[in-house]
Amino acid sequence: MRRGVGRWATAAVAAVLAATVVTGCGGGDGPTREVAVELPSEAPVDTPADDPGDLPSDEPPAVAAMGVKPSAKPSPSASAKPTTSRAGAPRPTVKPLTETKAPPAPKPPVAGCKPSYKGTAASRSQVKQALTDAAAKTYWPVSAPDIKVPLNLVKATAWQESGWQSNIYACDSGVGLMQVQPPTAQFVNDRFEKSYDLDAYRDNAVLGANYLAWLTKKIGDSHFGSDYRLDTSLCTSELTSCLLNAVIAAYNVGPGNVAPDCAPGKSPPCGPPPPLKIPNETYVYNVRALMTECVCLSY
Repeated sequence: MRRGVGRWATAAVAAVLAATVVTGCGGGDGPTREVAVELPSEAPVDTPADDPGDLPSDEPPAVAAMGVKPSAKPSPSASAKPTTSRAGAPRPTVKPLTETKAPPAPKPPVAGCKPSYKGTAASRSQVKQALTDAAAKTYWPVSAPDIKVPLNLVKATAWQESGWQSNIYACDSGVGLMQVQPPTAQFVNDRFEKSYDLDAYRDNAVLGANYLAWLTKKIGDSHFGSDYRLDTSLCTSELTSCLLNAVIAAYNVGPGNVAPDCAPGKSPPCGPPPPLKIPNETYVYNVRALMTECVCLSY
């Protein structure tokens, strides 16, 4: 979802990843309404919110103050840029865009501002289940049922955003696990005809995952020929080579800053879209690293 959020520095990678916090989230509007549905599960788990057998998630030891932008260069562990075997160069658009609207641009970070906390934090086991359930949903059952949001992407994004702290509120209005801003939550609810509660950690996880799915559809259509694969094997050291990197970047700074539909000052339809750009390299490197190295993956 599109939001202005303070991003958590990544204490996830064993003594390696000391990333900073940023922001991101967005939505879309089109002629077809989509309703998210959950994939069948053999044994659904729903941990009670007041589970006494588990303690709330601890604040990550290397967390930076929320509202601070990442440094211009990647952190040491994130500097190992993704290098894979196949290039996923942007492809021509193969059909008219349906997602031509987006949430408001995120609020900018608030330097020096400390986040606040409300209520009781969900336990790690509860957060894990909420993120797992959110990743298991099918958000585009009609027009793009093949879009799947990888669980490790959802977990890594939540760790980068909040350190898995469900009750944290950033100075830029980012809320909870996925640091969704209220305008983004409203946009996603309207677009998918839902009523997810931003302040409820399970719904917050779904809002974040739903936004990632929306970004996949929007950018996949505009810049990747409706190829929705969030596959690391399609990524090279060139950040604009794959949809995964573009989706991660857009979650942080918004789709308009990563994959604009048109040239400045013009409205769709307006010919081929401008090339992709990744203005937040550090954030992308951090989340990509967390997808394989985050301590949260072992919870």
